[in-house]
Amino acid sequence: MKKFRNKIIVALTGVMLLGTTSCEKFYDINQDPANIKDAPLQQLLTSATVNVGFMGGSDLLRYSSLISQQFSGQSPGAETQQQQYEKYLISGSDVNNIWSNIYATTLTDLDLIISKSNAANSPHYAGVAKLLKAYIYQVAVDTWGNIPYSEAHKYTANLAPKYDTAQSIYASLITLIDEAIVNLNAGTSTLSPGANSTIYSGSFTTTRANWIKFANTLKLRIFLHYSEQNAAFATDKMNQLIASNATFFAANSDNFEMPFQITAGAQNPIFQFETGSRKLNLVANKTLVDMMNTKVDPRRATYFTTVNGAYVGAVGGAASNPTIYSMIHTYLKGTTGEAPVRLLTFAEYNFIRAEAALRFGVTGNAQTFFEEGIKASMAAAGVSAADVTTYLAANGTLTGTNDNKLKQIIEEKFVASYGVMIEPWTDWRRTGYPSITKPSNAVVDYIPRSLFYPQSEIDLNPSNVTQKAGMNVRVFWDTKQ
Repeated sequence: MKKFRNKIIVALTGVMLLGTTSCEKFYDINQDPANIKDAPLQQLLTSATVNVGFMGGSDLLRYSSLISQQFSGQSPGAETQQQQYEKYLISGSDVNNIWSNIYATTLTDLDLIISKSNAANSPHYAGVAKLLKAYIYQVAVDTWGNIPYSEAHKYTANLAPKYDTAQSIYASLITLIDEAIVNLNAGTSTLSPGANSTIYSGSFTTTRANWIKFANTLKLRIFLHYSEQNAAFATDKMNQLIASNATFFAANSDNFEMPFQITAGAQNPIFQFETGSRKLNLVANKTLVDMMNTKVDPRRATYFTTVNGAYVGAVGGAASNPTIYSMIHTYLKGTTGEAPVRLLTFAEYNFIRAEAALRFGVTGNAQTFFEEGIKASMAAAGVSAADVTTYLAANGTLTGTNDNKLKQIIEEKFVASYGVMIEPWTDWRRTGYPSITKPSNAVVDYIPRSLFYPQSEIDLNPSNVTQKAGMNVRVFWDTKQ
């Protein structure tokens, strides 16, 4: 995984930025990665944005997509890791590298960017770094729950950071995003991000608007998650944000996503994993495929390959025979690796607004946002206007009780969020939709609600963290019975 990420950085920038190989030991949050402190802002931002994009297409995507039943693991022979993960055989050791990538690489780069930006009078860089930091922490909280935040990245000053409560971190992230918006709006900045950012790459005079839209849309995602724990608070905050004339995603071109290239080494990580020597044998899951088959969903043509002209999904625990199931197709991989990794999309924004309006009376029309979410997803999948019209006529109207309508919203969001790291799993934990059942060979009697802490943390930071009794431990907002 690390080797692929480094190849992407080299291919996209022409400069070796991380200088590691797949066999080298990852740094841990409890160790001091001092060797990167002298890197310039431009290099640090390239590294950070590549790492964010790569993370969105690697381990956390696979774990969450297997659990939420968008992917299924298959093998032509012996049981693979993906089949083990699908039956919930995910240990603390399995997440060591994810944790290291987050804390010792990506967040370290981002904190260095923030400190260097302050010293160099370059608030635009600080703003981008704070937004990326907020996004990473939001994903990490939704994955593990309580994690290090306030004492993280103190290096040798604190090698055993405390674990902050997930709820307090969520509150801190809103403050961090607000600070980022102020930084982005600064009238002067000695240096500003440009082509060296692989996300929203280009002149900052243009991309500043993209970053601010991302900031506000990310706040909506956080508030919606929070609504399960405190609906009144979330409703008030979303209404305030909308009334402030904040800008949000307005088109697919605003998507927070990492583009990739057809150049060898710079391709989408899903493509690299599926075509390389470490072929993962991931196939489409029956839950997602059947949901789309029932509606004759035109997005299937780019989402999945066909088997004898049909779209066929696998269930966890099925006998190994990957040739009889639909594979991941161009929407997630591209033809030769050029598909983007989607991290937060215009479609998701619309479904957030639809759910918020339906359940909490937040400003907006649930029906309108529901339709716009479907349209945005269809456009991203390359569906023709005629097919969109046909689909909306059959499936685009919210009907029945509010719970029936919520089910429609979340199921359409589930389809639209195909390949978005963590969020489909989060929606199931929040709402109970879509309906999923344990694989027949599941090793525990529950569907996971969070992941185990990494074994490296249990070994190196025992005064602050003990291993969870199981993956049924819930994140603070996960109150659905």
